[in-house]
Amino acid sequence: MRIIAAVLLCLLLAQVSAATSAPVSASSGSEDAGVLVLGRVSDDPKAHYDQLKPLLEYVVPRMAEVGIHSGRILMAKDLQQMGSYLRRGRVDWINETAGNAAVLEQRGVAHPLLLAERDGVLRYHSVIFVRRDSPIQSLRDLVGHSVAFQNPYSTSAYYLPAITLLEQGLTLEPLLSPMDKPAPDRVGYVFARTELNIATWVHKGLMDAGVLSHLDWRNPARLPPAFVQDFRIIGRSVDVPRALILTRAGLDPAVRARLRQVLLQSAEDPDAQEALQRFLDTRRMVPITDEDRRALQWLGRGVRRVRQEVE
Repeated sequence: MRIIAAVLLCLLLAQVSAATSAPVSASSGSEDAGVLVLGRVSDDPKAHYDQLKPLLEYVVPRMAEVGIHSGRILMAKDLQQMGSYLRRGRVDWINETAGNAAVLEQRGVAHPLLLAERDGVLRYHSVIFVRRDSPIQSLRDLVGHSVAFQNPYSTSAYYLPAITLLEQGLTLEPLLSPMDKPAPDRVGYVFARTELNIATWVHKGLMDAGVLSHLDWRNPARLPPAFVQDFRIIGRSVDVPRALILTRAGLDPAVRARLRQVLLQSAEDPDAQEALQRFLDTRRMVPITDEDRRALQWLGRGVRRVRQEVE
């Protein structure tokens, strides 16, 4: 029912946007070479449409010199569908986490364009924590115990910690619930869905360990201060980009180059500030460094390993 509702909402948004002066649609593809399509994986199309539309309307008029005359928005229900849209040329550019960016690049459907500074941060890492009174002192001590991840597409609360544990020589296995127990020689895991659930399950002793990004660790809205004093960090991952702008494989090089230029310059343009702020609280977009590329390559290899050995 949730997916059906999302599809109906996308169709409604397409009708509404077609009646406005701005040529932005929520459900059309990019069959027209003069249309720039911004994509988003979404479980809340209406809210995300409102976040994306201002930036698209800022970008499109500045793309006229490369033949762009209008823009559209296309929502996907999951990463698999977005990969299909990119492969078929129905979406031209997207904003994604580093983990999902690595998946899309591995599939050969998208390439990183820029880093996006989200919530004032360009790069972040994961922390793995236990209760302060836990006998677990290191990552290797997690053997025979359980860890709470967030969801199968979370970079900081799944891919990064899972890769880190695999690199420690540990073997992961899924558990049926927080009440389930792993084999003595493995680390069991469940998906808790939210940061608060992760923290609560560890605090109540339902799970032996949990993972969060270092940003969520410092955010009282995600990790209650009353919990922090009862937790202890036993490990962390490497740093990776917080978010990236990607373009589809096969996008006209002139369009890609101009889009990169427009987005890079947007941080210095007062007319872009509100659009950037609404675009997932983005402050600016910056070039990808060699260090970032190495981190993304490491992440890509790790994601592939997680898919082969864990899922």
